[in-house]
Amino acid sequence: MPVAPPSSPHRFINPPGLYDPQPNGYSHVVVAAAPARLVYVAGQGGEDIHGALSEDFATQVQQALRNLQTALAAAQAGLADVVKISVLIVDHSEQRLAVLSQEVRAAWGDLPTPACTLIPVPRLALDRMLFEIEATAVVPLATAA
Repeated sequence: MPVAPPSSPHRFINPPGLYDPQPNGYSHVVVAAAPARLVYVAGQGGEDIHGALSEDFATQVQQALRNLQTALAAAQAGLADVVKISVLIVDHSEQRLAVLSQEVRAAWGDLPTPACTLIPVPRLALDRMLFEIEATAVVPLATAA
C-alpha cells in the first residue's frame, strides 16, 4: 500500500482492496496533516494570461495545470500540498482520460498524486473550454508563511 515519502506531511493511500489508480494519476485516499492552512483553488481552465483558449484538449490541460500551479504559488503552496482535485471534462472519452492521466503524472512527477474526482460535463463556462481543474491544498503550519 503506497504512502507518501517520510518528508510528506500527508499520507496518500491506495488500499489493497481497490484497483491501482496510479497509472491514472491519482490516489484513492489522502489523510491530511493538521494543524494546517487550507487553500482552495477555484476551477482553472486552459486559458492563457490573455484569455485565449487552444482548440486542442491536451494543450488546454497543460495550460490549466500551469494555471493551477500559478494559483497555488500565490497562496505559498505547491503541487506537493494538493490533497484533492476535481476535474471537469467536456465530451469525456477514454482518449481524453489518457491525456489527463499523462499530464497529471507529468506535472506531479515523483510526488504522490492527490485524490481525484472526474466529472464529465456537456459544457463549461466558456465556448471552446474543454477542461477545468479545481484543487484543495493543505499546507502544514510549520511550513506556512
